[in-house]
Amino acid sequence: MKFSASSADLLDALNTVKGAVPSKSTLPILECILFEQSEDGSALLLSATDLEISIVRRVPVQFASNGTTTPTRVAVPAKRLIDTLRALPDLPISFTADGDFEIQLETDQGHYKMVGHDGDDFPDLPEVDAAHTLSAEGALISDAINKTSFAVSKDALRPAMMGIYFQLDAENSRIVATDGHRLVKLDRPALQTDSEEVSFIVPEKATKLVSRILDDDALCTIGVSDGHVSFTIDDARVIARLIDETYPNYNAVIPDENDRHLVVNREALLNAVKRVGLYSSSMTNQIRLALSESEMTVSAEDIERSSEAEEVIRCEYDSESMEIGFNSEYLTEVLGNVDSEEVLFRLSSPNRAGIVVPNNTDDPDILMLIMPVMLNTYA
Repeated sequence: MKFSASSADLLDALNTVKGAVPSKSTLPILECILFEQSEDGSALLLSATDLEISIVRRVPVQFASNGTTTPTRVAVPAKRLIDTLRALPDLPISFTADGDFEIQLETDQGHYKMVGHDGDDFPDLPEVDAAHTLSAEGALISDAINKTSFAVSKDALRPAMMGIYFQLDAENSRIVATDGHRLVKLDRPALQTDSEEVSFIVPEKATKLVSRILDDDALCTIGVSDGHVSFTIDDARVIARLIDETYPNYNAVIPDENDRHLVVNREALLNAVKRVGLYSSSMTNQIRLALSESEMTVSAEDIERSSEAEEVIRCEYDSESMEIGFNSEYLTEVLGNVDSEEVLFRLSSPNRAGIVVPNNTDDPDILMLIMPVMLNTYA
């Protein structure tokens, strides 16, 4: 294999696929990126996989004529190649791989040599025989991922909650994430036209890689098979093994009788929670919200470090006074993912889940739930 390309263009493509390269693997070839010539000979295909998630990127390059002993597929050590290209300025580069899989990079400034692996030993990437295919603007998919991924569980004992749940039909597209402490339910325009409902759970790592590649103006095509999902964006494709679990009944935990309403400026509360949260216990991150008709007191204390903080902000509250506790980090993430000037909290009691929604029509189809933490004042 021999081709020439811009070092910057090649590095950009490698940065796309490197997200699927494991940092350490019992299979050394997985720490490589597969270089192969496309069937029509007009482009280079770069592939990487950790056996759960795979990324393929197509790069236009200028191939030289192929000799009989020159491989058309070679696995190249990812880290050394990427580090080399990062250290180079943007300049033409020549890539050569011989029959012994020795790789040479040539530039006007010098040459660099490394040893690769036989590309035929690289694992085959899964074929997604899509039973469902749907398309959406990159901005819509990216927004859905960014607004839900923070609530994905890290608990390996609950694998179904370690991904983002897509529930799609011809009428509506619903994207859900929860870790048991927080829940995000996002409704968006339908992504598919057939009436058959399709639902699947995409691992969080895969959604983050998709989000990195997505451009707001690009079209994202999603293909869903029995065991895999693919996201195709321009010249890049992310393939992920679906989480084969039943997603919990999230509707069952969303309360419908929260009749205490609190309206507050989102940014004012967010900033207060960030500042006061610095003085909360490092074990619990607990902050206290004391609610009255026209103002809210946000407070925290850390007895072990003899520190405390308190701030008062304006609000509108339509019920009797109440104190409720939240994890400051969880509340910060919830408030940080609402796109509105004001937020509406629908509360019930200090030990029941609260609902957070925008207090306007900017994004009427997002609902967030956050569980409180117990305060000793009502334990």
